[in-house]
Amino acid sequence: MAENNVDISKHVLVPEHEVINTREASKLLEEYHIEVEQLPRITTNDPMVKALNAKAGDIIKITRDSETAGVTLYYRYVVDE
Repeated sequence: MAENNVDISKHVLVPEHEVINTREASKLLEEYHIEVEQLPRITTNDPMVKALNAKAGDIIKITRDSETAGVTLYYRYVVDE
């Protein structure tokens, strides 16, 4: 299947995704008293993971806007499929 040249990160329904650095990841894990494997997972085949050039082992921060909840942050641990 051919890749299309559409920037999916600009789509209105796709929230902001970013790979966090190791310092921010350590702070996140310490704050919630969890191990990285306890985070929800996202695979390397996900279109946004590919767009970010994220690798297995990275943590992605997803920022979602909501009319009722305001801004909410979600984190996903990148894993191979």
